[in-house]
Amino acid sequence: MQLLDWIVIGVFCCALIGIVLWVFSKKNNNSADYFLGGRDATWIAIGASLFASNIGSEHLIGLAGTGAASGMAMAHWEMQGWMILILGWVFVPFYSRSMVYTMPEFLERRYNKQSRTILSTISLISYVLTKVAVTVYAGGLVFQQVFGIKELWGIDFFWIAAIGLVLITAVYTIIGGMKSVLYTSVLQTPILLLGSLIILVLGLRALGGWDQMLALCDVKPAYEGAQGTMIHLMRSNSDPQYPWLGALIGSSVIGFWYWCTDQYIVQRVLSGKNEREARRGTIFGAYLKLLPVFLFLIPGMIAFALHQKSLAAGGEGFLPFLANGAANSDAAFPTLVAKLLPAGVKGLVVCGILAALMSSLASLFNSSSMLFTIDFYKRLRPQTSEKALVKIGQVATVVIVILGILWIPIMRSIGDVLYNYLQDVQSVLAPGIASAFLLGICWKRASAKGGMWGLLAGLIIGMTRLGAKVYYSSNDDAAQTWFKSVFYDFNWLFFSGCMLVVCLAVVIVVSLMTKAPDENKIRGLVFGTATPEQKAASRASWNKWDVIHSCIILGITVAFYIYFW
Repeated sequence: MQLLDWIVIGVFCCALIGIVLWVFSKKNNNSADYFLGGRDATWIAIGASLFASNIGSEHLIGLAGTGAASGMAMAHWEMQGWMILILGWVFVPFYSRSMVYTMPEFLERRYNKQSRTILSTISLISYVLTKVAVTVYAGGLVFQQVFGIKELWGIDFFWIAAIGLVLITAVYTIIGGMKSVLYTSVLQTPILLLGSLIILVLGLRALGGWDQMLALCDVKPAYEGAQGTMIHLMRSNSDPQYPWLGALIGSSVIGFWYWCTDQYIVQRVLSGKNEREARRGTIFGAYLKLLPVFLFLIPGMIAFALHQKSLAAGGEGFLPFLANGAANSDAAFPTLVAKLLPAGVKGLVVCGILAALMSSLASLFNSSSMLFTIDFYKRLRPQTSEKALVKIGQVATVVIVILGILWIPIMRSIGDVLYNYLQDVQSVLAPGIASAFLLGICWKRASAKGGMWGLLAGLIIGMTRLGAKVYYSSNDDAAQTWFKSVFYDFNWLFFSGCMLVVCLAVVIVVSLMTKAPDENKIRGLVFGTATPEQKAASRASWNKWDVIHSCIILGITVAFYIYFW
């Protein structure tokens, strides 16, 4: 890092401080102001926030790392970003009519209080134990490698970077709430895009072009039993990690849960000033979501190709090596930053990385504190004033920050399986939640107990799967039983798809065996129950250009699959 880099970082920080001070001048008078930005966000702010919130450690380290390790396989998860359109076209009208703050609150309106409590608990625990801790861990790791500093003032620089990132983000999130998240995203998103685009261009130039990358990556991935080559999306169904049918099913289940039902994402849409702005925000977000494959996964493949090229020329390799002698694929993106970028540009890309991590953290802090404040505290003390709820939300953010920091040592101890850890948790959380929302909105007969037991079935099966993974991973001599075959050996992608089928079946069977919901309770919350006025309002909220842009996004997605088939 040279002086020019530090000047660029300084300018970025000053701009960030200016936005936060401007947001602070606009007082948060009630919980709607603090958690949903007063529900007056425009489509640009919503789309930018959707993208910036999504881009975090799983992209800077995970996606680039899997690109370097296994090529195009993980692109399925990114290209399922088209499901943001389902959020905008299908779910936004129901969420907007309900005027809820959180997804658990929506489930209470649709089902019962127990469903709300179950989803709130699952979401809050998973945010602290996975997303918050992983993002903080990755931030420390990235900045330690980019700056090339092992220790500072006798302290491991990892901890200085990680805790510094948390504290800075926590301050502006606590001060401004959702407005801080939305408006800082408008600054952070273009910087992140520009910085990552520079990495892509300079990486291809150093390698010798696109065709050179395809040629050097046209080899089998490193994992045992791999079928096909790194440049192909569709791999044989005998592939142990990414069978094509399993990848399509698993990524669809996770994609639907994440983009259409997860508080972390949907909260950005709930902040829209009306249905039109919310839907157009999802369309803008879907356009932006087409980019991560090119901005993170392909640079990971470029790093792998540069590594192979260096070794073939008798060099020491491009990527650093692990203790076992294998290339450290998780270091792909920070290594590209450190080795390829000139002064000034490196500072810009560091700002982009900082923007991604801070935006993800800010969104997580705000969503987590909102879940606690609205779904737990306000339910226990419904008479609490709006200003007091804002204070409780700020205190909750502080507590979540502390819990996330305390969990970092555990995350650091399993850093070599960071991305697998995230995907394992998400693949078993998604099916139960997805089934409750999907049938809750599409089927009028889905009962309160049906939705509740669908959520519980997903939780029980998911926890059994994670427990089995922990046990059998540390017991290589365990006996081969049907339980091990189903809950450990069975491919994780097919398992996620089967879980969805089981959870849907539970909702349907229990619903048919229990009392149907009252029509007045679900009016406007399910297909076929909207009033003529509600239907007219939804129809007036879109025009032909919204349809055209949605079709363009779907067309680009199909073209991508055809090219990398």
